[in-house]
Amino acid sequence: MSKIDKHAKLVLTGAAGLVGQNLIVELKAQGYTRLVAIDKHAYNLDILRQLHPDVTTLLADLAEDGDWTEAFIDASCVVQLHAQITGKTPDLFVRNNLDATRRVLEAVHRHAVPYLVHISSSVVVSVGDDDYTRTKRVQEKMVVESGIPHCVLRPTLMFGWFDPKHLGWLSRFMAKTPVFPIPGDGRYMRQPLYERDFCRCIVRCIEAQPGGNIYDVVGDTRIDYVDIIKTIKQAKRLRTLIVHIPYGLFHLLLRVYAKFSGKPPFTADQLKALTAGDEFHGVDTAQVFGVRQTPFAEAIRESYCDEKYSGITLKR
Repeated sequence: MSKIDKHAKLVLTGAAGLVGQNLIVELKAQGYTRLVAIDKHAYNLDILRQLHPDVTTLLADLAEDGDWTEAFIDASCVVQLHAQITGKTPDLFVRNNLDATRRVLEAVHRHAVPYLVHISSSVVVSVGDDDYTRTKRVQEKMVVESGIPHCVLRPTLMFGWFDPKHLGWLSRFMAKTPVFPIPGDGRYMRQPLYERDFCRCIVRCIEAQPGGNIYDVVGDTRIDYVDIIKTIKQAKRLRTLIVHIPYGLFHLLLRVYAKFSGKPPFTADQLKALTAGDEFHGVDTAQVFGVRQTPFAEAIRESYCDEKYSGITLKR
């Protein structure tokens, strides 16, 4: 039974990002009417406004004090989505993963918001050791020790509508180039999680409000990176030639590209994470959340062939 009214105020931080955009689509589809979306990315927030004029939007930097905290007044739940995922310098991760979270938690306390759903990441239990991984671990610890009633969800690599990075970028790149490079043999096992499935799990947490639970949410499909690329190619009916490049050369090319790109879509750190050999074990989403995951090939088709949303891409 739901512990929240569908007309109660829900506040989403980092709402104009990949998860937030998908979550708002899902929340509206399930009848939620009073949504407040906070984000500092003007372009992405404008996309959200155009798609959902009925949603209250606030352009604000959560790492700075401001009037945005007033949005938490009378909120029934906060969904914490904001995160710095890629960046060239450690200070970006500290600012957007830690400083912003500290201020959000202070606002939740100040306005006595009764519940928080925190979106963490599977990297907190991975073998990875980079700025993103380190700050996400600290961020999750901040939430757990905050004293705020909460639950934590740790998704694996996600894909779906609006994706400016990861599989979304790979999909668009593949459509533009006659040759698609794969590092090494491409046999790097992944467990990609479809955004729409994950958002349904989030909605269930908003409704059930489990006390302090931490959920590892993992894609049901175990699939090698090279087979992900082939599935995208088949879904989009592309003729792109897939070629394999030695790992060392691929890594070097990424490092060189990063020197000339302000926001590289794929970094050497991400390549390292891709090939790290992590295997994640998650909850049974059907049993825990009542969410039966969409078959991978079907989810890929929905993500990159949908007429309404697949052509909309956020900026990084």
